[in-house]
Amino acid sequence: MSTLFVRTLREDPAEAEVASHKLLVRAGYIRRAAPGIYTWLPLGLRVLAKVEAVVREEMAAAGGQEVHFPALLPREPYEATGRWTEYGPNIFRLKDRKDGDYLLAPTHEEMFTLLVKDLYSSYKDLPLTLFQIQTKYRDEARPRAGLIRGREFVMKDAYSFDVTDEGLARSYENQRAAYQRIFDRLGLEYVIVAATSGAMGGSRSEEFLTPTAIGEDTFVRSAGGYTANVEAVVTPAPDPVAYDDVPAAHVEDTPDTPTIATLVDAANAAHPRTDRAWTASDTLKNVVLALTHPTGEREIVVVGLPGDREVDLKRVAAAFEPAAVEAANEADLKSRPELVKGYIGPGALGPNARPEGVAAGKEGDTAVRYLLDPRVVTGTRWITGADAHGKHVFDLVAGRDFTADGTIEAAEVRAGDPAPDGSGPLELARGIEIGHIFALGRKYAQALDLTVLDENGKKAVVTMGSYGIGVTRVMAALAEANHDEVGLAWPAHVAPAHVHLIATGKDSAVFDEAERIAQALREQGVEVLYDDRPKVSPGVKFKDAEMLGVPLVVVVGRGLADGLVEVRPRVGGAADQVAVEDVVGDVVSRVDALLG
Repeated sequence: MSTLFVRTLREDPAEAEVASHKLLVRAGYIRRAAPGIYTWLPLGLRVLAKVEAVVREEMAAAGGQEVHFPALLPREPYEATGRWTEYGPNIFRLKDRKDGDYLLAPTHEEMFTLLVKDLYSSYKDLPLTLFQIQTKYRDEARPRAGLIRGREFVMKDAYSFDVTDEGLARSYENQRAAYQRIFDRLGLEYVIVAATSGAMGGSRSEEFLTPTAIGEDTFVRSAGGYTANVEAVVTPAPDPVAYDDVPAAHVEDTPDTPTIATLVDAANAAHPRTDRAWTASDTLKNVVLALTHPTGEREIVVVGLPGDREVDLKRVAAAFEPAAVEAANEADLKSRPELVKGYIGPGALGPNARPEGVAAGKEGDTAVRYLLDPRVVTGTRWITGADAHGKHVFDLVAGRDFTADGTIEAAEVRAGDPAPDGSGPLELARGIEIGHIFALGRKYAQALDLTVLDENGKKAVVTMGSYGIGVTRVMAALAEANHDEVGLAWPAHVAPAHVHLIATGKDSAVFDEAERIAQALREQGVEVLYDDRPKVSPGVKFKDAEMLGVPLVVVVGRGLADGLVEVRPRVGGAADQVAVEDVVGDVVSRVDALLG
């Protein structure tokens, strides 16, 4: 410790919001260089290397071979797959002195595909799995939570290459099992959830989430075993409803009712139902959204959903990816005068507003695209806007009085909603995404012409899988899960050392004995962080030990006069006084037990 490049801090960094961010900075593992960008210090690199070692070992055990690509890449491969444009402002683009376009890679699907295309041409070369551990870059709009959402980060990305869909399914399951082994070895609690493929594409996608209240991802689970990222939850659509007894739609005056609450109150006061009171779930709320496509084009769309539900922008973003989604602003509304704020109805939207014979998206189509929540099925009866200030239409029946351009999963998912597979009500939880696996299929191989000759001598497009682990994010998740009010508390297999050895007092015999113990432990393969600072008080040394989080603390101090050394776990256990001649054997046994 007298020469280690580390300084612990007693105060939380001003910009830190979550425990892992605060403690990794305070304990001297990382330092902020810029928003979302961190310098790695010696202790941080030791932990990161141990996480990487587990990942490498399990990737190799699963048949993966390691390669390493540059982070600085040319535009052309990403142009071929469309992602130069699709990524929008989320990637760092730059030009060289010859005005050539480059990017700092956010991910490497294109480069892996081209590498295999360059070297392999026969089905006999496959299956193949390649992986790398590499620094990635994304221009996050709002980097936060330290290593959890940064602009520069370390990822392990692996890619499988197969000739057949059956081969891809085997590769996918192989990688899925490897991920389970990795996170089991790291001691991270995880949940595997169904996920959307988004811009990556493909037929199957799952995320590995570690549950935590500070997680950015919301996921659902049921008692019957259903799990999914909230963006991937599919709403069970009700059966169509008979509407023979529903009266014809009628427009009523509803002044000063621009909100669902005011509308429900007015409906019950002036137009009461005979069977029950109107509720928010009887209203059809039409929410105006603005999409910004990667080309820069801005499109206005309207989403219709039951009035007792809110739009979940994450679910909407997943549905419209790669377009960016936000609530429409005043300028957007002014550009579409048919959208009467607070009183928008289906009549001004989608197929209800298109000229007869004009198809959606074709020449002459000027109507705003209209998408409905899956709960709005044929025969359902609604109160909704009449496209005029102070007016709503009652008894408007889906399928009879209006239609839409399609459905969309845009509404919030609530605790208690039915699981799509019928396995019971859903509960909501939050987590940090630590891994994501995709069955990509042939999207990238087709775009970049990756083919091999099959066993009949015919060209076959290769099918691919993509498998990512956020290595630096895993380290943050470990810190988030392993700390207390005074500092970090690393699991032994990822800690920067196994033992934090502290010499206290001024007696040279204490330091001599501590040095002897440190050397003896190292000879037994135990990693030791030795606090040999001669002029630092015991209180400061103990506080540093608590902050740094090494799992086993050994104190050589006053007890040495009686032939005793103190041994205690960093958390969750009492201190033991061990005879000095037995301490090395005792500590080695404890470390072996901690490492399993």
